[in-house]
Amino acid sequence: MILTKLMQKFAADTAGVTAIEYAIVGVAVAAVVAAVFSGSGGDFQGALEGAFTKITSSISSAG
Repeated sequence: MILTKLMQKFAADTAGVTAIEYAIVGVAVAAVVAAVFSGSGGDFQGALEGAFTKITSSISSAG
């Protein structure tokens, strides 16, 4: 009887579910960021480096 009530209470408790969902989303976002900036996404990395080079050149020539 006590075990049954305890199991029902445990099954009804959903407070930890939200934390688990946020953890899964966090891992997915971290994986995407790691894939983009690790060099496997060479086109994006090259475009980003080119943009920073242009910005640096513009700042240097303006100063």
